[in-house]
Amino acid sequence: MILPDTHASQPSVPGPPTHRDQVVVLYRIPWAQYDGLCIARENTAGPRMAYLDGALEIMSPSPRHEYEKTLIARLVEAYAEEEGLSLNGFGSTTYRRKVKEAGLEPDECYCIGAAKKFPDLAIEVFHTSGGVDKLEIYRRLKVAEVWIWARERFWIYVLCSQGRGSAYELREQSAVLPCFDLAEVARILDATDESHQTEAVRAYRRTLSRKTAGKRARKTVR
Repeated sequence: MILPDTHASQPSVPGPPTHRDQVVVLYRIPWAQYDGLCIARENTAGPRMAYLDGALEIMSPSPRHEYEKTLIARLVEAYAEEEGLSLNGFGSTTYRRKVKEAGLEPDECYCIGAAKKFPDLAIEVFHTSGGVDKLEIYRRLKVAEVWIWARERFWIYVLCSQGRGSAYELREQSAVLPCFDLAEVARILDATDESHQTEAVRAYRRTLSRKTAGKRARKTVR
């Protein structure tokens, strides 16, 4: 697999047709129109929207997309609970900054510790290439870290200072949850079918409990 050769590149996702999301991009859309759409559909479910410099992406996620983002969220939250971490989830909240002409609704997002104006971690599932550059939107919102699940692996992007600005760098390990084993979560996603989500989460909790017990035992021996 060839990794992206620039800091802000998103992985291309051909994907099987049955898993593809339905994506439409409209151009030359004024911010006021996007803002009005966000306000009109506040507190209601509907297609997800992302906006960048006049381009408006409207996406209807596939069932597989929703299944994967939900399983990832459940595993992240199980990890936080087992480790005693303060992790606060905000789902697909709409985040936008008029001055940056950027806004979107993550698949899942979290603040580490206290709630903030923008999340510390955003999670995206990609089943279709194209659309607006969500990493650029996240950069303008100053989201510290973005995980993209695509092509059966995680792509971890960490926001780093670069001169007078900032850019995402592709990393092998999370910075906001440095001990979270994303490779293990990827294996769970690949091995779990859509009828055994809860069983997969329970098995993962048991694994985490065994690891915790092992750490305690080693400390006691020392």
